[in-house]
Amino acid sequence: MQRADVSAVRGILRQLCPRCRSGKIFRKSVWLFPRMYERCPACGLKFEREDGYFLGAMYIGYGLGIAVIAILAALVWAVLRWPLMKSVAAGIVLFVPLAPVLTWMARVLWIYLDQGVDPDRS
Repeated sequence: MQRADVSAVRGILRQLCPRCRSGKIFRKSVWLFPRMYERCPACGLKFEREDGYFLGAMYIGYGLGIAVIAILAALVWAVLRWPLMKSVAAGIVLFVPLAPVLTWMARVLWIYLDQGVDPDRS
């Protein structure tokens, strides 16, 4: 299978398969909660290799979430000069709508990381 001429960063941002970089990882959804394909529509790569496969994505999502909350809290503090705890609380509230996006991104990052370390050649 020929890999599309797409960089890894662009593939991650566009949520493309790490092997062929042309097939989508997520299906489109009317309700903005896309579901994952079981396999890549273009090359057939199985995205969830085993039960509990996305446990590692949880750690990536946690790290991303903490970083985003810290950035949002710092922005609230810098702009409004609220006390630190109030700024952190505002950062958490502002983060809630972004949580699904970070969950999808964490899954994509985990798939790319896993394929980079242990490529599935099937």
